[in-house]
Amino acid sequence: MRRLILTSRVLGAIAGGATLIALAGSALADDKPEFAKWFRYSPDVEAAWKVSPVAGKPLQVSISRVGEETHGSARRVLVLYPRPSSAYDIAITKILHVFEAKEINAEITVIDFELDDKRGSDALALAAAGSYELIFAMGSESTAWLYDHYRNGAIPVVSVCSKDPVQLGQMQDYEHGSGSNFAFTSLNMPIDVQMAYVRELMPDLRNLTVLVDSKNVSAVQTQADPIVAYARQRGIQVILGAVQNPKEARKELVDIVGEAVRTMRKNDPDLSKSLFWVTGSTSVFLEIKTINENADRVPVVSVVPEVVREGPDTAVMAIGISFESNAHLAAIYGADILAGRARAQDLKVGVVSPPDISISFLKAREIGMRVPFTFFEGASFVFDYEGRPVRTIASKITSEN
Repeated sequence: MRRLILTSRVLGAIAGGATLIALAGSALADDKPEFAKWFRYSPDVEAAWKVSPVAGKPLQVSISRVGEETHGSARRVLVLYPRPSSAYDIAITKILHVFEAKEINAEITVIDFELDDKRGSDALALAAAGSYELIFAMGSESTAWLYDHYRNGAIPVVSVCSKDPVQLGQMQDYEHGSGSNFAFTSLNMPIDVQMAYVRELMPDLRNLTVLVDSKNVSAVQTQADPIVAYARQRGIQVILGAVQNPKEARKELVDIVGEAVRTMRKNDPDLSKSLFWVTGSTSVFLEIKTINENADRVPVVSVVPEVVREGPDTAVMAIGISFESNAHLAAIYGADILAGRARAQDLKVGVVSPPDISISFLKAREIGMRVPFTFFEGASFVFDYEGRPVRTIASKITSEN
């Protein structure tokens, strides 16, 4: 079986708390449907896809190809959301673009089951009764729920925007398929590879503060814990800044970041050998402005490429896998399964390589951080000294036998 490698040079920049509302375009006009409260997408998908509400079901959306006479010929796909998320807005947009490019005539049902067992079971019953051929599990929470409730089910499942399944115990390794109806993709990159970039960025790193939402189990297990262990083994002082109440993240981060800076100054007075590391916890990375305001001159680096964006409210750099890159790979997995070119049970964990690197030179100059040329050379998205986007390189797919 061929191995897919997604070489990504994309970044769907998001505007912080505004997320993708600006991208939803005509879908969010004055007469916006009720589903617009939780389901958003880029308006350019409307050239190929019709997005419709489902009568009496505000947490369900129907998507079909424009101009296609389906009459039972369309491939039926279920997408299961656990809640609204800007990450999912980016992911569903990318999936629709890939399916359009591959000329897949699909009828797609998107359901926000709100992590409710009854609603989740009803969605699976709908898929079974309607002869659905594929399920996309959107986010780590949906993936975990389906893994617990639908492993070895009849319909193939592909994970999207989900943390690493090996670290979460859902897969035994990266070399074999699941042996079940699941095909996994991962938002994480190998910790050794990720930290190699960090070592190049700051060879004399002395302090590392990891910012995470303690309630986000997948982020703790796959992003916070591994880097904490890695850093401590190498004699780096680690400060774990864990938000306890996501709803109070802004308030908590003021204290967490401020105290971390004071602690780091004790062995690094000019803060030249210290770093903040922002995990993929939504409640944390959406507060990038708050983090910056209290971080002094310590570089703020994230695993989420979308946290680097236009203007001053940005991380200085990101080293990780973007939501768009991950969704691109998941869409390819889904397309191959629908076409009969692959079976979910045989597919290895889909990991994007090389990672997406994003840089804000505005922020780098503001804090006096040097950016290695190799980072600039390979960056997916670059913002100049005025905070304006100056580089976007389109994604491309290569395959190996």
